[in-house]
Amino acid sequence: MTTTTSPRVLEHPTRDQIRLEEVLHALADAVRLQIVRDMAREDTELSCSYFDLPVTKSTTTHHFRVLRESGVIRQMYRGTAKLNCLRRSDLDALFPGLLDSVLSAAGAQADREGETA
Repeated sequence: MTTTTSPRVLEHPTRDQIRLEEVLHALADAVRLQIVRDMAREDTELSCSYFDLPVTKSTTTHHFRVLRESGVIRQMYRGTAKLNCLRRSDLDALFPGLLDSVLSAAGAQADREGETA
């Protein structure tokens, strides 16, 4: 992990520290998978407030922390907003095709279940 130099800098694993089992764990939760699907669809930095999740604020914070600590997303502060972006290039370099396969399968499941996202 990188060293935190201020409370406004969040720790992220380097590309070499990202582990497959942690990525799979992060993606195995339905709420976290929805966050990742939204981020992949928008393909830009999104604030935490962008996401309309069916959980409490503290649970939302937990989900973002799991995604960040596993290396799936990067979080950074811009002013007072915490922005999130998918670490697609890191994940694709380490695990070619994994993210696309998971997103495709999640989309197919959502279609079967009649979801809109």
